[in-house]
Amino acid sequence: MKMSKLARKTHKWLGIVLSIILCNISVTGLLLLEKKEFEWIQPSTCTGTEGTINDFITMQKVFDVAFAQGYESFQDLECIDRVDFRPDERVFKVRSRKNYMEMQIDAVSGAVLNISTRRSDLYENLHDGSFFGQIMHGKLMPIVAVANLTLIATGFYLWLSPKLKRKKTKNILSK
Repeated sequence: MKMSKLARKTHKWLGIVLSIILCNISVTGLLLLEKKEFEWIQPSTCTGTEGTINDFITMQKVFDVAFAQGYESFQDLECIDRVDFRPDERVFKVRSRKNYMEMQIDAVSGAVLNISTRRSDLYENLHDGSFFGQIMHGKLMPIVAVANLTLIATGFYLWLSPKLKRKKTKNILSK
C-alpha cells in the first residue's frame, strides 16, 4: 500500500475515533479554565471570622463539624477526599469523595459557611478519563495522546506531500 493511501486511511479513522474524545477534552478543558468565573462550576471561597493562628480550630473539630451536618457525603473519614486550608480566608474546604460535594468551615468559629456541589471535580475526572475508570485514565489516555500525535503527523504529511510532488514535477519539467 502506498504511503499516501496509508496516511489518508490512518488519518481518517483516527480522526473519527479521536474526535469524540478530543471534543470531550476540549469542552471539559474550557469549563475548567473558567471554573472560578462561574459559581455553578466551582463554589467561590468564603471568608471566615477574623482571628489569629492561635484562634484556629483543630482538625478534629473540622471533622466533628463536617460529620455533624448529617450529609451522606460527609458521614465519616472514608467519605473525605481532602481538606484544603486557606489561611488568608480563614476557611477549611472539606471535599467529599461522594457526589462532588464541598463544605466550607470557618477556621475560627467552626461555623459551616457553605455546602455545595463542586462540579469542577467532575469535569476534571471527565477531562482526564478517570471518571470512566483506571483503565481509561491510566492506559487509554496515553494511547489517545500518541494517536493524536499520529493524527498531527499524518495530517502534516497529507498537506505537505502534494506540495513536494508539485515542486518535484516543476523541477523535472524545467530541466
